[in-house]
Amino acid sequence: MPYVLSVVTHHFLPMNKKRFSILFAALLAVFLLGLGVGRLSHSPKADASARPSGADTASTAQTGSEKSSTWTCSMHPQIQQPERGDCPICGMDLIPQDSGGDDDEDPRAMSMSEAARALADIRTTEVLREHPEAKIRLVGKLDYDETREQSLTARFPARIDELFVNFTGIRVRKGEHLAEVYSPDLLAAQRELLTAHRSDPDGALARAAREKLRLWDLLPEQIDAIIESGKAKDHFVLKAPIGGVVVDKRVKEGDYLETGDSLFRIVDLSVLWANLHAYESDLPWLRYGQDVRFTVEAHPGESFQGRIAFIEPEVDRSTRTTPVRVNVPNVDGRLKPGMFVRAVVKARLAEEGKVMAPDFAGKWISPMHPEVVKDHPGQCDVCGMDLVPAEKLGYADGSEGTAPLVIPSSAVLRTGQRAVVYVEQPGTERPTYLGREITLGPRAGDRFVVAAGLAEGDRVVTNGAFKIDSALQIQARPSMMNPGEEEAGHGHEHGTMGSESVDTASAGGLDGVEIPADTAAGLLEPYLALQDALASDDLKEAKEQAKAMMAVTGHSGDLAKLVHEMMAADSLASLRLPHFETLSMGMIAAVKDRPKAFPDGLMVMHCPMVEDDRGADWLQAAEPLRNPYYGDSMLYCGYVKHKLDD
Repeated sequence: MPYVLSVVTHHFLPMNKKRFSILFAALLAVFLLGLGVGRLSHSPKADASARPSGADTASTAQTGSEKSSTWTCSMHPQIQQPERGDCPICGMDLIPQDSGGDDDEDPRAMSMSEAARALADIRTTEVLREHPEAKIRLVGKLDYDETREQSLTARFPARIDELFVNFTGIRVRKGEHLAEVYSPDLLAAQRELLTAHRSDPDGALARAAREKLRLWDLLPEQIDAIIESGKAKDHFVLKAPIGGVVVDKRVKEGDYLETGDSLFRIVDLSVLWANLHAYESDLPWLRYGQDVRFTVEAHPGESFQGRIAFIEPEVDRSTRTTPVRVNVPNVDGRLKPGMFVRAVVKARLAEEGKVMAPDFAGKWISPMHPEVVKDHPGQCDVCGMDLVPAEKLGYADGSEGTAPLVIPSSAVLRTGQRAVVYVEQPGTERPTYLGREITLGPRAGDRFVVAAGLAEGDRVVTNGAFKIDSALQIQARPSMMNPGEEEAGHGHEHGTMGSESVDTASAGGLDGVEIPADTAAGLLEPYLALQDALASDDLKEAKEQAKAMMAVTGHSGDLAKLVHEMMAADSLASLRLPHFETLSMGMIAAVKDRPKAFPDGLMVMHCPMVEDDRGADWLQAAEPLRNPYYGDSMLYCGYVKHKLDD
């Protein structure tokens, strides 16, 4: 345009004004007409007709999504922006708020475009039937086998003239001498035996005299030696009734003993007990007779084996764990009572909650000695009790049978009382997901057994279910996490579940979020700072530490969801329960799983007063104890439950 004006001015300025005006108007009209034709030739319709038929449909969908009037964060729905970008709270990519659902669709269903699904990273997995395998990790210590302990007590008055075993820890064999004693009562009993034997070796008096000495712990060979010598001895040698280690010595040389006084306690260490502790959630996988593999610090790189011999019928009210006892062979004596053990039980679950164990298929097992397993009915070689079929002890009969339904744990949203999943609806024009409440069975690693609510072949959302639920609440529609109509659209006002859901979860007891050991190691420093901030009643600092954790979580999964809720907490109470407790349970489990990945000296603290004396745990790096659940009101309430490097 400036060029045209310059030309007109240069060539036509000498003309009179009237002719110049007519010529200028004509030139201007020609220029504007050309400009309009150019724009028309570059219209969207022209571009579309000129575009090759194989154009990238993904970019088209992306362009369509860019036109969304409002963009929001799936984890912080209060964020509303007119264009795409990152969430200012957590840094996640914003997604289109308008999912484009049909007006006549189920209000609980979420329909979205392909572009919106790609942006939200929605992924699904098919529900399958299979026998899930779990690795149950247990910790505990080795101890004496109580059935192999024996005390040696005085069966008659005596005086200790000489001790051959004069300190604890001595290993003795059965029949070896322990002490020499003098006893007038024993001398008289020997004379009675000799007199009766001379009169009638097989008579009633001889048998009674022999039985009296036997009941006084004289061995048969000692009684025979008295008869062969024909002389009563004023001194007598006490011998070990069993082989083992003398773990307790109660006498000294010169002591006088009365009947019933204890001399020694001897333990046979050829078999030990491993006293382990199992969480309540582990119990569905544990059975009497199961094989257990464990390691000890004294023999790194080496694995030992035992069998479960007893599962306590009650849960310990202070630790919320169930004691499990394992019989451990120790013929070579390399294992010592008091050693700390880390054990693993591998189990595969069959239908009706039974455990698959090929070694026990069709077998008969002793109910008191799990090492006694036979192919047919009979009696235990050790105790004589009748053997029982393995099926009665909770094992599958050996046939594969119908496997249970399983889904990935990432598909499950848990509210404290309910477990829900989002199921992809088949045969729809647009990706559509409908929430469904399910009943969960036991957990096997990263999978859950489904007891009810799903069918084989269903496809459940394994990544992005929380985003779908959040989107429903943003649109003021009922969601599975917050189903009440009066709460619809408000459950995520602060980025958390509704307060009613939080209270329910806290009161009902919680499952810790699963945290890989590597992730937990990265979370440890801000976690400990968070614990200290809660103990100091400092909400602002606690939320800052939760924000620091977000960089470690990867912004996805149950852990990221939990940290998001902690960041959005508007009070110390809501941050402490259930969120900090849930995080603490996951951290403690990760440290127990791989203790060498964490600094030495970490301690599990316990406050027994949390939630009406239900109790709750947390980690601390050092004493003194500082209670994060009560802060200054009860700062020192609790105790050291155990040190994780013990």
